[in-house]
Amino acid sequence: MNTRQLARPGTSLLRRLREPVPPQPERCAFCGQHVPAVHRHLVDTEEQQLTCVCTACRLLFQQPGAAGGRYRAVPDRHLADPDHRFGEAQWAALGIPVGTAFVFRNSRQDRLVLLYPGPGGATESEPDEAAWQAALGGSRLAAELEPDVEALLLRRPSDGAVQCFLVPIDSCYELVGRLRRCWKGFDGGSEARAELDAFFARVSGQARTLREGVTP
Repeated sequence: MNTRQLARPGTSLLRRLREPVPPQPERCAFCGQHVPAVHRHLVDTEEQQLTCVCTACRLLFQQPGAAGGRYRAVPDRHLADPDHRFGEAQWAALGIPVGTAFVFRNSRQDRLVLLYPGPGGATESEPDEAAWQAALGGSRLAAELEPDVEALLLRRPSDGAVQCFLVPIDSCYELVGRLRRCWKGFDGGSEARAELDAFFARVSGQARTLREGVTP
């Protein structure tokens, strides 16, 4: 397993996830304007880091070629494809040692990055490209996936089929922060499992279903 740079949360996002009340109002990283507790993010594709941003600055960086393409706005869409089947064999082929993980494509390095949450944050591995193609590469969700700013979020429940959603990358790091905050023992404990259940219930409720021949 290699340690590399990846689209990680910024300091203010981590602070908000760890502390019930932020010690000071958060500000846009570009104009310094105060931003609400719930706000949007950009991905710095050179540093592979999330950056807090106000609505006005985010709109600026949505323009094609803004800042030479270095900063990309994180979308807010959540998608599901109930027709895609993801089984135990595909899960094993990807080498995921736990029940929850997410994968995104790093455009600068042109590679897949697989991460899974734990008591120390997000642990990274690089999935085998052939295994990825066999498991998810041909899926409609993978075809929709925007590099750097979106991820495929996967969960293998103790009973039932593997769940797969296309989500904003900052949602994945929100989950990492929430689980890190309440993790107990080897497997996370009951509080972490409840947090995980609630998070996936929310994602499932937000997700639109992909329809054949229809692009969201």
